[in-house]
Amino acid sequence: MSERQIDEEALGRWLEANVEGFSGPFQLTKYPSGQSNPTYRIRSASGDYVLRRKPFGELLASAHAVDREFRLLSALHPLDYPIPQPLALCEDPEVIGAIFYVMEMAHGRPYADGALPEFDAATRRRMYEQLVDTLADLHTIDPEAAGLGDFGRPGNYFERQVMRWTRQYRDSQTDYLPEMERLIAFLPETLPQQARTSIVHGDYRIDNVVFDGDGTLTAVLDWELATLGDPLADFSYLAMQWMMPADGGAGLAGLDLLALGIPTLEEIVGRYTERARVPVAQELDWYFAYNLFRLAGIVQGIKKRVLDGTASHARAAEMAKRVPTLAQAAWSFAVKAGA
Repeated sequence: MSERQIDEEALGRWLEANVEGFSGPFQLTKYPSGQSNPTYRIRSASGDYVLRRKPFGELLASAHAVDREFRLLSALHPLDYPIPQPLALCEDPEVIGAIFYVMEMAHGRPYADGALPEFDAATRRRMYEQLVDTLADLHTIDPEAAGLGDFGRPGNYFERQVMRWTRQYRDSQTDYLPEMERLIAFLPETLPQQARTSIVHGDYRIDNVVFDGDGTLTAVLDWELATLGDPLADFSYLAMQWMMPADGGAGLAGLDLLALGIPTLEEIVGRYTERARVPVAQELDWYFAYNLFRLAGIVQGIKKRVLDGTASHARAAEMAKRVPTLAQAAWSFAVKAGA
């Protein structure tokens, strides 16, 4: 079944029965981004909503858990954390062909270009400071108090994650990449001690949050990879923006940050450390190697779905070509970390 075959009549009946205040008619439009869990805008007589579903077709174990995502949003929303309000979860795949949930439409828009050319220097600085502060605030939420004490398994987060992404890479592997083989050997032998256990987003970067027109952060999106774990996994993933080349995406390396008003890596390390009360390791290279290894595993999964004909992102085939580059970059940081 492809995304064009969603039964909109069945969906409409479900929405009227399960989303308070919903009324049709409605129009369903698929967002071009969101290659893992296809995401749609619902324009209806009662307002705008967002639907996120599992992909159609055969899926890797533990991937695309939109029901987990819905549970997390339901726990965080009452705490006034900036997320869209979750409205209803459908666990019956017969309705549209996959389980899905519906949430309110976030006010604002994401910005894919980390240079934020639409804004002035003072606003850019404020946007990046909010980006860091909002992540630090997530990491200070007590998972037990939020009802999420069992949202992740106990033990060393990086150990579990290295095992998970090694397994998912193996499940979707299509080529032999020597750098990935070296990383699979190196990372488990050099695991850092865990700072503390926090709710971690898993994909926290500037294009997964939305800002309103004056540069105020209004919502954090795309919680598919969230779990309980080491907050430095999230922070180092965000910090990688400062290490990746500026190419119109999130990367900032090579830009005149002072002229743009964007904080330096040292400034965000200090700001995060003070607000989250988590000491950031002096040496971020291991964390950068891990994050790029994980990203290579994610993109390898996209590549496999391209080959299987189930990828949903318009640029999935183009993204799939990035796996060797990501693996090489990950290994270069592993070398700096002592490999």
